[in-house]
Amino acid sequence: MFTVTNSGTNRLEISMSGKLDAEGMKAALDELVSKSQGIEKGRLLYDVVDFHLPTMKAIAIEFSRFPSMLLWIRKFEKAAVLADAEWLKKISELEGALTPGLEIKGFNRDQKADAEAWLAGRE
Repeated sequence: MFTVTNSGTNRLEISMSGKLDAEGMKAALDELVSKSQGIEKGRLLYDVVDFHLPTMKAIAIEFSRFPSMLLWIRKFEKAAVLADAEWLKKISELEGALTPGLEIKGFNRDQKADAEAWLAGRE
């Protein structure tokens, strides 16, 4: 399952659980693009509830949209990742280090208030 919710004028909240197949990946990427219309200097809050690697076909869909997703990610300055798995938080932070203009910080799932404060610059 992958859901995207607008939370304010410049923030999206994304909840991920389970395994994404090709159709789910298409829908997820379309929803991300659609719900981020008009966002500038945005914030992302990812809640990784139960992570499973996507199917190979889903990964192929993601790679096929890589150029447009690079343009999409430029709408955002900060992303907080809520996850229980330490490796997911570390990989997310590494992705942020490799993405110019985007800072990503990992938090435990029970630290949502801390993640929201960090996104808002109240840390």
